[in-house]
Amino acid sequence: MALQRANAAMVGKLAVITVLMFGFGYAMVPMYRHICAALGINVLSLGDRQIPGATSSVQPNTQVDRSRTITIEFDANARGPWDFKPAVRSVQVHPGELMTVMYEFRNRQPRAMAAQAIPSYAPKQATSHFNKMECFCFAEHTLKPGESKQWPVTFVIDPKLPKDVATITLSYTFFEVGGKVPAAPKGAV
Repeated sequence: MALQRANAAMVGKLAVITVLMFGFGYAMVPMYRHICAALGINVLSLGDRQIPGATSSVQPNTQVDRSRTITIEFDANARGPWDFKPAVRSVQVHPGELMTVMYEFRNRQPRAMAAQAIPSYAPKQATSHFNKMECFCFAEHTLKPGESKQWPVTFVIDPKLPKDVATITLSYTFFEVGGKVPAAPKGAV
């Protein structure tokens, strides 16, 4: 009997602690907002407030190295019966500048095909400095018969790219991935 009372008391204490912890966690958000507003340290909301002496225009990205320009060339190779090409053959970018380029795909087969692209870079030393934020090469894609698509590659060239590199070639090889769609009929290419 004493053990049951002790267990019941422990459960009651744990329930009170749980309620207090939940209440404290719930109260943290408004407390955080008030403290940050009072101290002016909430950097996420600084753009929403009027700051004395600040201009309303968007500040330029200071991480872009405007003192140099890199030529990015795009190459596309298809291993299979489809069309695959970049929308543009090359672009000029400053290191640190965000850039998006589209690639065009078309399945010429009378059947659905699953495919994926594998990138390669030249010169090889540029590989670690070519940072992709978004790329069709991150996933497999299924194209219906005759279907055409456009997919983006969004990238930034690291400003730490060696100064002697003035041109980078990004090459993709697009190939069929087996097992996702029905096999080609006998005699088909």
